[in-house]
Amino acid sequence: MKILMVLTSHDQLGNTGRKTGFWLEELAAPYYAFKDAGAEITLASPKGGNPPLDPKSNEPDFQTEHTHRFEGDAAATAQLAATVRLDSVSPADFDAVFYPGGHGPLWDLAEDQHSIALIEGFLAANKHVALVCHAPGVLRHVKTPQGNPLVAGRKVTGFTNSEEEAVGLTQVVPFLVEDELIAKGGLYSKGADWSSYVVSDGLLITGQNPTSSAETAQQLIKQLAQ
Repeated sequence: MKILMVLTSHDQLGNTGRKTGFWLEELAAPYYAFKDAGAEITLASPKGGNPPLDPKSNEPDFQTEHTHRFEGDAAATAQLAATVRLDSVSPADFDAVFYPGGHGPLWDLAEDQHSIALIEGFLAANKHVALVCHAPGVLRHVKTPQGNPLVAGRKVTGFTNSEEEAVGLTQVVPFLVEDELIAKGGLYSKGADWSSYVVSDGLLITGQNPTSSAETAQQLIKQLAQ
């Protein structure tokens, strides 16, 4: 089982002067779900190299057993420091792709032509695409072979408007994930704020928030085993 994990290279939180990036739990929990299932994992990002970590995700309140395990894992941290460039990877080399969130993807991956083509390529090859938290927002420009929005008529979830409001970034992000998925015709649903909630629709798996990251990964593993 070969899994590609795609991380953001964007580190600026709008014009606030604050840093953003990927959310550590959303990398760490799926990383070990895949690793413990025997998967071979490749980490990629638009710019390659060491992707920016959202510093908030490494504050004590947001650390978990998975984040501690990752930070103490020399092989994992070395792999993170040397992500491959997104334009160098091909769906042909992997069984599935997983996108961790964090706010960063809303700026770069959502608009990245390589990411858009990669997701379309995985689905065209009948391979799974899984995204969690803010990462479902990177589907905004992904289309079906017929040229329709990928999410139109499909069951999806992602970071809720109320969760964005709770972290005080509604006016900072370039778009709201919930609103965007609905605007593109997605059959959006959600669980209680900050609870684990995962939706599957064929090859597409989406999770609502950081708490959903492990369950999203487990759902992908389960579907790959079928």
